[in-house]
Amino acid sequence: MCGIAGIYAPRKNLKDIGQVAQSMADTMKMRGPDDSGVWADVETGIALSHRRLAIIDCSPAGHQPMVSANERFIIAYNGEIYNFSDIAAELTQAGHTPKGGSDTAVLLEACATWGVEKTLSRCIGMFAFALWDRDTQTLTLARDRLGIKPLFWTHQNGCLVFGSELKAIRASNLINEQIDRSALASYLRHAYVPTPHTIFENVHKLEPGHILTYTHGQEPTLSQYWDIRSIAHSGLTHSFTGSYDDAVQQLEEHLLDAVKKRMIADVPLGAFLSGGIDSSAVVALMQASSTRPVKSFSIGFHEKGYDESAHAKAVAEHLKTDHTEMYVTPQDALDVIPELPKWYDEPFADSSQIPTLLLSRLTRNHVTVALSGDGGDEVFAGYNRYFWATKIWNYANKVPRPVRNLSANLIKAISPVVWDGLGKAVPSKRLPPQFGDKLHKIAGVLGADSIDTVYRRLVSQWPDPATGVAQGSEYQGLLWDPQTRNDRPDAIGRMQMLDMLTYLPDDILTKVDRASMAVSLEARVPLLDHRVVEFAWSLPREFMVRNGQGKAILRDVLYRHVPQELMERPKMGFGVPIANWLRTDLRDWAEHLLDTNRLQSEGYFNVKAVRSMWDEHLSGRHNWQYALWTVLMFQGWMEQGQQR
Repeated sequence: MCGIAGIYAPRKNLKDIGQVAQSMADTMKMRGPDDSGVWADVETGIALSHRRLAIIDCSPAGHQPMVSANERFIIAYNGEIYNFSDIAAELTQAGHTPKGGSDTAVLLEACATWGVEKTLSRCIGMFAFALWDRDTQTLTLARDRLGIKPLFWTHQNGCLVFGSELKAIRASNLINEQIDRSALASYLRHAYVPTPHTIFENVHKLEPGHILTYTHGQEPTLSQYWDIRSIAHSGLTHSFTGSYDDAVQQLEEHLLDAVKKRMIADVPLGAFLSGGIDSSAVVALMQASSTRPVKSFSIGFHEKGYDESAHAKAVAEHLKTDHTEMYVTPQDALDVIPELPKWYDEPFADSSQIPTLLLSRLTRNHVTVALSGDGGDEVFAGYNRYFWATKIWNYANKVPRPVRNLSANLIKAISPVVWDGLGKAVPSKRLPPQFGDKLHKIAGVLGADSIDTVYRRLVSQWPDPATGVAQGSEYQGLLWDPQTRNDRPDAIGRMQMLDMLTYLPDDILTKVDRASMAVSLEARVPLLDHRVVEFAWSLPREFMVRNGQGKAILRDVLYRHVPQELMERPKMGFGVPIANWLRTDLRDWAEHLLDTNRLQSEGYFNVKAVRSMWDEHLSGRHNWQYALWTVLMFQGWMEQGQQR
């Protein structure tokens, strides 16, 4: 795993272009602490730079940027091609043996032999890379199918600048750093800046499954080589025709192969284990593929409703893994929070970033590579919101809106804390964690006019971001696109598809990438092997959803390795008790960032709206933890930026 950066600035006469590219890469030293390199052609105005975390072929033969055997192409590459040995054999048979034993050499020689798009069609992996063609003077950028690895780019002032992180682009000093207020409004809704936007105007994220091509004198062109919308749609007409038992068997075979490929490393390897379906399935298949105990890692909380460590420990004991756990305290969070803007690089406000960073740090003390269960909810329809949205809409569509609004007001009249207390009368196995918060969220969607509106509100931190941002109207992307109904007319399938296009790359994968890279840990996600994803979309809906619960087929694969009774409990997200911490241990920190004079002088937020939320949250009348966290993370990011 690595970090890449570069500049293509013809006619800019940047005699120090190599040094600039090196300084860009050096902002990402934790992504690649083992080695660094730069390749530059001052006369042409091109420079590529690289930071290396050595995983496969740790020898100097894997040094980057790397020049192809015919000296025509130069590559700077971040990621892993898990089937690189198969591609290498195919190249050798065609008379193009790669130099060295790294996947970088294989990827480079494949691009030189077959071209970028044909090479990508062969690759199983996670990656982002830049390829320079000396003959055509063309720079090509590419990103993996699901968006596991990041890549930012901008075309300004006659320069194309790119990097694995936004901070690398900023370090070039070749761009205008103007806050995009529409992106800020979108951030308030989602808790992340949605692709292809970034927090800065005219700076972009390369979309998953896309290739960018740039030749001087022309505008950058974008093309798509893999499209989840087409795959989701094709599942309607080209669905799996075998029996359910056949599907379970085939899924296990796909997953076993995906896991085995991701266990190849020349450094110590382990896995995150929360005790949930997804991570337990990954660890179970790892253990089934290993002759030694797999190293597994988990963290827990002392606060009830957030702690899964006992479940993780039970799974680890059953599978006989070498298990390590730690418990998180408010002080642990306090120590980590000031670091978050530095590692997340642009405003990002999924509060599970805290335990993810702590888990990554714990894991890195023991191994260099960790497999993760991320992606299972999107691929196998596991999120509770899919079923909540369906239930809410089925109810709401039958009830006049005034009655629905009255019901919502009655729910909101009781604080989440009181609802939690009332919920104690319900058996714990039937009550979801953070019951009061979830009930208030349901109340917020009772007035919706369609199930798409219900879904959009369920995934929103600020249902109306215009009330929070001064002089900004949000970008309305895929969540408002009526064409998605044509891709997947079924509501659960459509929500699942939208999550894979938005929430998965921009939240889940961003969270894991930045947290793991902050401690130089490579995180691999076997459930997002594109072959697994394509197979999952071919399955009939009833193979995914059973008795109002998702991930049916993944559960049945898991139950071949772990007793069902160990997994039977309400789904619990990887959250932290931010609501309570903001009222107690984090209160002074939050007050500093939400100071009225500070908010007014900066001018990005509606001060009255933010302060009203803060006061209501402190009083316990409402729980605004998620909305407030978006503001706090932006404020922290701004403060971090001023220290550059």
